[in-house]
Amino acid sequence: MELFEHLSMGFGVAFTPINLLYCLVGCILGTLIGVLPGIGPVATIAMLLPATYALPPVSALIMLAGIYYGAQYGGSTTAILVNLPGESSSVVTVIDGYQMARKGRAGPALAAAGLGSFFAGCVGTLVLAAFAPALTEVAFKFGPAEYFALMVLGLIGAVVLASGSLLKAIAMIVLGLLLGLVGTDVNSGVARYSFDIPELTDGIGFVAIAMGVFGYGEIIANLGQRSSDREVFTAKVTGLFPTREDFKRMTPAVLRGTAMGSALGILPGGGAMLSAFAAYTVEKKTKLHPGEVPFGQGNIRGVAAPEAANNAGSQTSFIPLLTLGIPPNPVMALMVGAMTIHNIQPGPQVMTSNPELFWGLIASMWIGNAMLVILNLPLIGMWIKLLSVPYKLLYPSIVLFCAIGVYSTNNNTWDIWIVGIFGFVGYLFHKLGCEPAPLLLGLILGPMMEENLRRALLLSRGEWSVFVTRPLSASLLAVAVLLLIIVLLPAIKNKREEAFVED
Repeated sequence: MELFEHLSMGFGVAFTPINLLYCLVGCILGTLIGVLPGIGPVATIAMLLPATYALPPVSALIMLAGIYYGAQYGGSTTAILVNLPGESSSVVTVIDGYQMARKGRAGPALAAAGLGSFFAGCVGTLVLAAFAPALTEVAFKFGPAEYFALMVLGLIGAVVLASGSLLKAIAMIVLGLLLGLVGTDVNSGVARYSFDIPELTDGIGFVAIAMGVFGYGEIIANLGQRSSDREVFTAKVTGLFPTREDFKRMTPAVLRGTAMGSALGILPGGGAMLSAFAAYTVEKKTKLHPGEVPFGQGNIRGVAAPEAANNAGSQTSFIPLLTLGIPPNPVMALMVGAMTIHNIQPGPQVMTSNPELFWGLIASMWIGNAMLVILNLPLIGMWIKLLSVPYKLLYPSIVLFCAIGVYSTNNNTWDIWIVGIFGFVGYLFHKLGCEPAPLLLGLILGPMMEENLRRALLLSRGEWSVFVTRPLSASLLAVAVLLLIIVLLPAIKNKREEAFVED
């Protein structure tokens, strides 16, 4: 009963005109960046963080959340029509979605993606509403030692589930942790690694790094790609509604994908992309029905399951953020940044000190998912038109808005230089095949880890055994070590590298 009371309060917050407007803005922006290849939700949210300064906290978070789950919807459009994932979690949708488009079945493929996403989004939000309060109660039992152990697990989870080389993922996390050390020591008040530059005594701005690495870095990398050889099905998409046979096949696939996404979204380092990969793997292992198209040749299950999984994963990844204050993926790390901008400490106290924000955000996700179905299916023609806009016309405006946005946060030209430097660094990462997402998690979690480590040692009078004598902390560290051992096993290591090949 208490859940319904909370949800009614949440819907009361979400249904205010200003919050509905920002939810719609978030959904439109999310779909837009999902449709446009090369600009992901991480880059967009990083670019829009400065703009949230002027907004009320609830409206800002509703808009940013809308961008995140809206991008999952939009990414499928490009994947199906252009053979190019608009968003990393749509990588798997490309395989069967594009083949369906080539066979003249782009309409049913888009409908399967849209309806599957809607169902999974609603279920994911329900899971979030049901589990978050219980986890919040558990979180209050956490001390500094437990928080430190949980963050170690989060970082190792990010390493395990990062695509590409394991060594590169670890290096990126370490680099993120080192960048988090720049600034003033919390305990002594002494400037660290500032090299006598006054601007560095407050640390390197999180917004500037995120915007440089993800915003500028991705733009520079995308400019080097040839767009002339892309086959785009921008002709009129007809026959949107799937057949009865399609519904019969995609319904169990959507249910399996939703369950997979809801479970994996909670994991540190998981989220939408991992959920989509896992759901597709499960579908391939499921027996084909008589007369069913093989996977890789336009099977509707290969579209419906990953799309349902990535949406459920994107909704449930809010659980560790809102209950424990731990971001499980880079987008959630940016959400932490947005909350700190508004002086909200992410963690279990959010639910008790800001119940309007907590439940308003959850309720807005239902409204957002309903908006997205309307935006994506009846208005599909509008998004198709966008695919014909040349990228060379888009990027100058993105670069300009980024520069204006980062300058407006502190009215400081230093931040623009930092964005420029990290833009170049982001491009280098792209060329070297280093995934920048673990860096962002390291940067966010680094200062929090240091604070909790020092606090735990202070309370235990310098006894390092505090991390293994407390049952909860010891078990979290044990899981982290186990994860690391498993992923370092040669057989698993090879399998992992195969699984995460995106091309």
